[in-house]
Formats: sequence, C-alpha cells, structure tokens
Amino acid sequence: MKVHTTNYFDTFIQVAEDTKTDCGIKPTSKDEKKTIAEMQYDLIARHPYRYTSDDVLFQVFAARNDLSEAEYTQARDQFFSKGQACFRASPLTKTYGFGVHCNSEGKIAIFGVETAEYEKFAVDPDLKKVKAMKSSRK
Repeated sequence: MKVHTTNYFDTFIQVAEDTKTDCGIKPTSKDEKKTIAEMQYDLIARHPYRYTSDDVLFQVFAARNDLSEAEYTQARDQFFSKGQACFRASPLTKTYGFGVHCNSEGKIAIFGVETAEYEKFAVDPDLKKVKAMKSSRK
C-alpha cells in the first residue's frame, strides 16, 4: 500500500495572498465542538516543533472521529493511504494569518504574519518558501 505524506522539510509556508488578516488570530469555537483550525492551533501552539504535519493532521482526524489509541496505527495507515491536504490548505495559513515553519526534521511551528520570526523565515535564503492556497479562485 502506498503511503502519502504532507510533511515538508526546511520549508516556510507563508500566509495566503488573499488572507483577510494582517496578524495571527487564535481560532475560536463556533459552538461546543472545536473547529479544525482551533484543534490544529492548540496542538502546534502548545507544542512547537514537537509534531510533523502528518502528526497534527492525523491527531485532528482521530479526535474528530473519536478514535481510541488502540485504533491509531491501522487508522493512520488507512488515512495516509490516500493523499491528504497539507498545511498549505489549512485554515491557519489561509484565514487566520499564520505561517508554518517546517524544520529539518519536518517538525512544525506557527508564527503570526506580524511577528519578527515570520519575517525572518520569509527572507531566509536557506528555506524553501511556498504560499498557502488562496481562499478564492480569482
């Protein structure tokens, strides 16, 4: 079975060109159920450079589908047997004003577009830069 990945290495995912914010905004819940953006934010903001993109995307999937830890290995294999949208398509990079830095191990951290760290990564010649996907097709 082919295994897909969303991990980037030595890469900075910049905010989408059509983002409507000029600073990183913490996502909030619409009701008592957390949004995908809020779940991603909580995992990455609390533990910068602890998880890879694959780890975060799967953890959010597992939480939203009430999977037990005993189901993780099989469910993760199944989840990544199909291609998944990477953090270029995340609401954090498209809507909420966060860039995602992926280090040499593929571990990620987020930085608001207004921060000095964001600017440092945006001009770092040793990092590959990719833009988040636009929200609209225009």
